[in-house]
Amino acid sequence: MNDLRSKADGARVLADLNALRALGAYKTGVHRPTFSEPHVHSLQWLVGKLPEAGLAGEIDGIGNVLGMSTKAGLRLLAGSHLESQNFAGWLDGPLGVIYALEAARVINLDPGIKGAVEVASWCDEEGHFGHFLGSRSYVGDVTEQDIDTARDRTNGRAMREALQAAGLAGRPRKIVERGRHIGYLEAHIEQGRTLEGSRLGIGVVTSIIGIWQYEITFTGEQNHAGTTRMRDRRDAGLAAARLCIAIDDRFPRAAGPRTVWTTGRITLDPGAPSIIPGRAEMLFQVRDDDIAIVERLETLLRETATEIAAASGCSVEVDRIRTGRPAMMDEKFQRAIEEATSDVAGGKSVRMPSGAGHDAQVLAAIMPAGMLFVPSIDGISHHWNENTDDADIVAGAEVFVETCRRLLSS
Repeated sequence: MNDLRSKADGARVLADLNALRALGAYKTGVHRPTFSEPHVHSLQWLVGKLPEAGLAGEIDGIGNVLGMSTKAGLRLLAGSHLESQNFAGWLDGPLGVIYALEAARVINLDPGIKGAVEVASWCDEEGHFGHFLGSRSYVGDVTEQDIDTARDRTNGRAMREALQAAGLAGRPRKIVERGRHIGYLEAHIEQGRTLEGSRLGIGVVTSIIGIWQYEITFTGEQNHAGTTRMRDRRDAGLAAARLCIAIDDRFPRAAGPRTVWTTGRITLDPGAPSIIPGRAEMLFQVRDDDIAIVERLETLLRETATEIAAASGCSVEVDRIRTGRPAMMDEKFQRAIEEATSDVAGGKSVRMPSGAGHDAQVLAAIMPAGMLFVPSIDGISHHWNENTDDADIVAGAEVFVETCRRLLSS
């Protein structure tokens, strides 16, 4: 690397991340759910920072921030999100936004570099009101009716009400200008142990998994827990428990090497100790980057649920409520990240799939996209103990800036 090139200011990156960490601080992490007061303050904070990078922007009608440049030349879009899961970590999302802001400060204000980095903060990647609502809105995949029907998953609050309270009601939503950008680049903490365990600094993301989510409802017969003999019961809760066990028994034989599945919630109705549940609802999720594998597992799920319902004297409905198709990251972007890592981080990188969903998979549907990971301490995320070593954060920022430079110069 030419030492005369301007590069990321590590101290500035850390200061920005810690400034955001103070907004909605909770234990060692943050509680900054979508459209909460701390989330809105974080968006306002970012808008105030954009002029430092030669950018102008505002919060749009769905809570996105798009920092736009008037500089001549190619444009690269970069960013992530600023809201958090409930009572969760401080780097999941903000790391990518601050890396994008830092790249814009370095590149956009350097007259020797043709082209510009434009910065995005996408609203609700974490899915409080819906999945990837901000980035999906930007690519034209969210209708006004979608917003009308969206509710906060935690408290049932209408999204329209939340937008009104945040002062965003009536604002237009930003929609992509096709051909404006050469692509989209996102950085994120790994949220796993691969990099830390291998003593590697940068993960070059090859693909982002698809997420298919299901609501499974068993309906049996509500009855007295003391007077109903075991052989006479149609226990919906027991059927749900049997399905969980059967999934873990049968799925490994049909899954791929990277397939994961999770039962995230089981709700029993009426949920009292002396009443046999007449209804049980499960939220179940499958993730893989091979659509054929997910389709095969869905078939197995439906067959297994039907079999268990019949054996339990219950009926069952399996409704797919989310279909997130996997996305492949652009080869050119992957090479640029590897070359940048070689230049500024000793070449310590590895190509790897992402087991989590990210806004990059939405943007990948309309433009080339790439992602890089930095290590997560102990692989912890979606928890307030989420953390990354300062040295890894700074190294990641340097790689990100150099990757942006390479993409704009190619």
